[in-house]
Amino acid sequence: MSFGAAMLGAVLEQHVPVGTTGLLVAVSGGADSACLLTAIAQLGVPCTARGFDVRAVHIDHRLQSASALLCAASVELCRRLQIPLTVAAIEVKTAAGDSIEAAAREARYRRLGLELEPGECLLTAHHAQDQAETLLLQLLRGAGLPGLSAMPMCRPFARGWHLRPLLDVARRDLREFRERHAIAAVDDPMNDDPRFDRSYLRRQVWPLIERRWPGAATALTRTSHHIAEAQELLDRSAAATVQRLRDGDALSVSGLRALPQAEQINALRHWLSAAQVTPPPAARLTEGLRQVFAASADHLPAIVWGPYALRRYRERLFITPAEAPALGARRDWRAVPGARLDLGPGLGSLRWAAQPGGLDPSRLPETLSVRQRRGGEVIKPARRAKTQSVQHLCQSFGVLPWMRDALPMLYAADELIAVADLWQDARWCVAPGGTGYGCVWDDAPAVT
Repeated sequence: MSFGAAMLGAVLEQHVPVGTTGLLVAVSGGADSACLLTAIAQLGVPCTARGFDVRAVHIDHRLQSASALLCAASVELCRRLQIPLTVAAIEVKTAAGDSIEAAAREARYRRLGLELEPGECLLTAHHAQDQAETLLLQLLRGAGLPGLSAMPMCRPFARGWHLRPLLDVARRDLREFRERHAIAAVDDPMNDDPRFDRSYLRRQVWPLIERRWPGAATALTRTSHHIAEAQELLDRSAAATVQRLRDGDALSVSGLRALPQAEQINALRHWLSAAQVTPPPAARLTEGLRQVFAASADHLPAIVWGPYALRRYRERLFITPAEAPALGARRDWRAVPGARLDLGPGLGSLRWAAQPGGLDPSRLPETLSVRQRRGGEVIKPARRAKTQSVQHLCQSFGVLPWMRDALPMLYAADELIAVADLWQDARWCVAPGGTGYGCVWDDAPAVT
């Protein structure tokens, strides 16, 4: 079946996720997205048997003189097809050595995510040759299986989904559709600029490949599907392994140690990705994991990369910030009902609540101070308990070492009376059976 509205309708019926509320089509002003939007318009609005409303969005990168022409072509296309269009201008920022292609793509998808309404499905016009080019570029970059899986047909995105309904459509079929329906479009000059990897591959290399292997795009697209299937199997295996190794917010180090190295790496990558953390390079992860396994029990090994770190404590492996959080400067906090104290980014806040056996409000000064741990602090955690050091209590209760400087220490004058909502000094509490003040730590980070 040649490309057209009927083919597209069948793809949409098969691949648009259940629960979708509408379709948002990304139009660039170029030929491919113009063909996609035209075929959708031919299906009628609402679109497909499930009755989706359709709207379009054009992202203006403002990177070249042709930007105005591409925007105007998008506006005219949507006017002619009577499809609502949003034009969104973005600023593409790059640092020294950054790829302008990658920066533009990242900025574009960030804005598309903002434009997507809850439950909407974003449609882009990537086709079979785009998929083949992506696979070749990833091979040349030495990518692993996730990269070689290239572009999925559909994936969760922002508050909805991202669908590429043309991934199995050949470029020549889109060209024939464009000629058959006299679709006007603007050629993006960046697509012909050999400074960009994809443009160089498309203009200089791909014609030679296609001359020798006419079905290369179809074959490479099929290869990417096979790789994606293999990656899916690995993901399922990793998910089962992670579920088995979970220990609260952490993974069991002894459980990881018992796995073959390839399964260790596969499980860690899946665990990190599920936590929306980009894993470190393979070499860094492998070497770091070796250090975690080899370190003695009294050491706290860490694998640090970018803003993240993996830290081991008592045979548990945690995902943490690269820089351990700390409470910082002293803060004053009024000891009155309803008073709340913000502890800073990622540390939540404190508030007072009525608590049986809590701190005696008649003995509390009007204002307490909240301080960071300095070392040497002591507290009597229960009436029949001995006075103990906070350090000893942290060790006994398994408070994570890198979180101890984030614990809010409550002082009346210079006397420690509570440590967050973990311990209260029994000498400052109401008589048995009475109700006092309890410190509640809202939105607290995991400390144990």
